[in-house]
Amino acid sequence: MEGDAFSAFAITALRLAGHLTAAGDQLAKPAGQTSARWQVLAAARRGNISVAQIARALGLARQGVQRLTDVLEGEGLIAYADNPQHQRAKLVRLTEEGSARLGVIEIAQAGWADGLGAAFTSAELDAARAVMARVMEMLEAGEAPGG
Repeated sequence: MEGDAFSAFAITALRLAGHLTAAGDQLAKPAGQTSARWQVLAAARRGNISVAQIARALGLARQGVQRLTDVLEGEGLIAYADNPQHQRAKLVRLTEEGSARLGVIEIAQAGWADGLGAAFTSAELDAARAVMARVMEMLEAGEAPGG
């Protein structure tokens, strides 16, 4: 039954998310960061992005991202800038130190991803990503029946 197969898929995805977060924490640790901080630093690299935009992009609560950006700003890894579009919603920018820390993490992540990626074909990974993307789109659009 499709419902049973989807439930097994969802459970596997949740378990994978936990493993990926733990691996991300390990990759970010030498730079003094966590997975969550890493995600915010990577988003801030874009420049001219608000806390609310970062939260939407990461699928996180704005308040949680605000707490992280405040801590990262206190550590000198990001800086706030005035937002010409919205007086109260400051823009988040990566500092030189933030960029350096992000670089350390991304070098480690590239080697880690190459090692794991070698166990799969590009087609396998693309197919898995496509299924996950479709599920996310359906959930974000509220298309799940009975939801």
